[in-house]
Amino acid sequence: MTKPEASKLEVVTMGCRLNAFESEVMRRHAEAAGLDDAVIVNTCAVTGEAERQARQTIRRLRRDRPDARIIVTGCAAQIHADQFAAMPEVDQVLGNEEKLRADSYRSTPNEAPILVSDIMQVAEIAGHLIGGFESRTRAFVQVQQGCDHRCTFCIIPFGRGNNRSVPADSVIAQIAELAANGYREVVLTGVDISSYGMDFDARPGLGKLAHRILREVPELPRLRLSSLDPAVIDEDIFDLLATEPRLMPHLHLSAQAGDDLVLKRMKRRHSRADFISLADKLRDVRPDVVLGADLIAGFPTETEEMFQNSLDMVTEAGLVYLHVFPYSERPGTPAARMPSVAKSVRQERARRLRAVGDAAKIAYFRSRVGGEADILIEQAGRGYTEHYAPVRLDSSDSSSVGALVRARIEDVEDGNLIATLPAQAA
Repeated sequence: MTKPEASKLEVVTMGCRLNAFESEVMRRHAEAAGLDDAVIVNTCAVTGEAERQARQTIRRLRRDRPDARIIVTGCAAQIHADQFAAMPEVDQVLGNEEKLRADSYRSTPNEAPILVSDIMQVAEIAGHLIGGFESRTRAFVQVQQGCDHRCTFCIIPFGRGNNRSVPADSVIAQIAELAANGYREVVLTGVDISSYGMDFDARPGLGKLAHRILREVPELPRLRLSSLDPAVIDEDIFDLLATEPRLMPHLHLSAQAGDDLVLKRMKRRHSRADFISLADKLRDVRPDVVLGADLIAGFPTETEEMFQNSLDMVTEAGLVYLHVFPYSERPGTPAARMPSVAKSVRQERARRLRAVGDAAKIAYFRSRVGGEADILIEQAGRGYTEHYAPVRLDSSDSSSVGALVRARIEDVEDGNLIATLPAQAA
């Protein structure tokens, strides 16, 4: 990582796509407040390792930027505000609600070293109009915040609060501005986007929101959805997958496990059979759809047989992209009080899951060789297909960044598709 220049505002983003969106909001507020020698660390709390990395990053930043004002925010800071404020490297701690307010960046650490409110008392969320992102090609748009469910392993609702949705008009206005500024792909993001609109009287649902976006922003070439809860995918999403090519044929599902007893102990709302049936239905309506999933290895009480059910589900559900976590105790959650699996076993099972996932991904990539794909070029010589496969291109011409091109897949190398651009695009 390049050492930043002195007196430069820096935003360090850890964790999810929602944090990536919120970091852009914070960047604009901090710039407007005139913070020019500051570092904002937007932390994650999904695992104990994520919090450890946050503390490690803060210490490194202080060594690199001894005179900078260091502001820590995000889920870990929301949940453990006093612990982060006690770090000698930290000047100020902002909660997840406060970090999105412009006036938070006008307060000084001496006036308010800790600005963290009770996130469970927040009932609404405003849309934030952002005209651009640093990537210049793909943008994240927040449609929802918080979660009403209480999975036994998850601490995130205590960092994000309860489900609350951004009004559709605000979402559409944001996406229209991004499309007008040249963005070719938008990713709808949140903590639990499958629950979008359930806090509104009409309960419109995520599928209806996506319908409106695609209808009212016809100039947007690509719409992508972030992680979905397999228990509550609404029928409008199936309709869109079947009829709308601008909705990308790549869905990431919050599976977490492939064994029914583990799912029950996790307090998930779907069964193993439900998940496999969902995968089959998605392929029925969109045969080329590619599926990914989150999976936890070594959840408390998980036996080898239970784990094998998760391993087998990767093949049975036809999963291609896996995001694997070895189980991490989160103090204050019910799972942390359950009989634990040895950490060495968790790590070993995570390794086995990743190996199965890597094999599935490479097999899928090899199946694409000889065919064509629509590629959004995100940086010189690199891009992503509509199925979210990373591509290396035979041209490193930076003038093509931001273009959507149809290219032939020639090979697979180092976890990337290798593609040849048509002559007119090269």
